[in-house]
Amino acid sequence: MTEERPARPSDVARAALEAARAAAASRPQPTRRRIAGPRRRWTPAGPSADDPQPLGRLVDSLVTDQDWTAHTRVGSVFGRWDALVGADIAAHCRPKSLSEGELLVEAESTAWATQLRYMAPSILGRLRAGVGGDVVTRLRVVGPTAPSWKKGPRSVRGRGPRDTYG
Repeated sequence: MTEERPARPSDVARAALEAARAAAASRPQPTRRRIAGPRRRWTPAGPSADDPQPLGRLVDSLVTDQDWTAHTRVGSVFGRWDALVGADIAAHCRPKSLSEGELLVEAESTAWATQLRYMAPSILGRLRAGVGGDVVTRLRVVGPTAPSWKKGPRSVRGRGPRDTYG
């Protein structure tokens, strides 16, 4: 009398692997064939539209296709302010808004505001050369503004607390 011992997991796996190998050997082997279709065209010498493009060229074509040129030129006034007007002028003033060709610039002091008003024609010339002639047509310079006392729900009518600065 022979006792059957239980099958071990490795024996079950080995038997399954042998059965899979036998089934694979009985199937016919596929033959490799060439798929009919258009032949591969090689690009000519030099770059073509299919080649990777520099990022700047892709962004320029996107801006042109989407007609964003006016928006990018307005944005370049604010983004490149230091380079357009020079570091010495840019250290003392900042552009605040641009609407209908008028650029509002806020100076750090009233003296700088006066100086920038005298320099307005040369600043406009620099902006025309750097961005384009029709983006900024007028320059309005304002000095620093005083704090407003008209804040909150309980503001007082009249001149306000003028005598606190002594």
